[in-house]
Amino acid sequence: MDILSVLRDLAIIVIVAKAFGLLARKLKAPQVVGEIVAGLLLGPSLLNIVKLNDFLDICAGIGVVLLMFSAGLGTNLKQLMHTGVKALLIASAGVLVPLIGGTLLYIGFYGFDGFGTPKFFTAVFIGVIMTATSVSITVETLKELGKLKTELGTTILSAAIIDDVIGILVLTFVIGFKNPDSNPGWVALSTLAFFALALVLGFVIYKVFKIIDRRWPHTRRIPILALALCFGLSYLAEKYFGIADITGAYVAGIILSKLHDSDYIEEKMDINSYMIFGPIFFASIGLRTQISGVTWELVLFSLAFVAVALVCKIIGCGAMSRLCGFRGKDTLKIGVGMMTRGEVALIVAQRGLTEGMIDASYFTAVILLIIVSSILTPIILKLLYARDGRAVSG
Repeated sequence: MDILSVLRDLAIIVIVAKAFGLLARKLKAPQVVGEIVAGLLLGPSLLNIVKLNDFLDICAGIGVVLLMFSAGLGTNLKQLMHTGVKALLIASAGVLVPLIGGTLLYIGFYGFDGFGTPKFFTAVFIGVIMTATSVSITVETLKELGKLKTELGTTILSAAIIDDVIGILVLTFVIGFKNPDSNPGWVALSTLAFFALALVLGFVIYKVFKIIDRRWPHTRRIPILALALCFGLSYLAEKYFGIADITGAYVAGIILSKLHDSDYIEEKMDINSYMIFGPIFFASIGLRTQISGVTWELVLFSLAFVAVALVCKIIGCGAMSRLCGFRGKDTLKIGVGMMTRGEVALIVAQRGLTEGMIDASYFTAVILLIIVSSILTPIILKLLYARDGRAVSG
């Protein structure tokens, strides 16, 4: 690997990923889908122009950290803390049911060797991938329908935010438990210790950033210091607590989410993420995937994976919303609104690959889930609201 080959690969990835990303957006699909397809095109599955190397792999890892930091910055902490019990219960069911469904799906296809075995942890991780919710498509649809600020829209949005937090916690525990020498009590203790430290340290850091923000508002030193905090907490989380680095990045974003200049920080982070690290990460998903090695068994598993992931979200969130007092089609709307998957599902899958818990071939199932859920969710939501309109007019 030399600098010239790296520069060539970067030029190709950035241009092709962005072109396909824009094409996907024109087709009303998430931009990340286009960037993944670009990776498939450039990688061993098709043209084999770009080969994934150590440098691109590290850049992809940085891209994941920046994405999770931005997700933390975009979290409405006030809304998160005041959404009430309903959103928390719906989000919890939306994590638990797909987690169980995904685990049972894998066991049904590939068998069960007993608790604590590598195959068992792979099965659980398949369930973990299913837990993530990406509400961006739902938000755009509800905006278009003028329903975003209704009780239903607010519940979906709040539950999706909490869903991501719970999903990251589940990911942290599963990665901690996969080590055969790990002690469940120690894993739980180290996780609690990290979040306790983050709570205390986060309060101090927030106060310091608030002073800096007040004294030098809207200056570049703020996002620079924020980026240092992101990388620092990511390192601290994994190095000393055995927790995924992306958890540290997400916590760093949440710490700074209530700053006056949090939007400014997020804007500056998006420049790095949008221009280079994001495209490399999503393209790397395609570069890792080898369609040529896909078997009929994997095709059947991928189709079942998509079906179970969608149905489990609808059942989990819909049933819990009914218990929380919602009635009729509103329960179905909440379930459908929560079934979209996006970047977080890919980030979780990428983490599983890094930890050796899943094989790269399973990215096919994850990519298919993102595409199908992104297409079906707005269509079904619009149909459900259209029927409401007809019922009222009738």
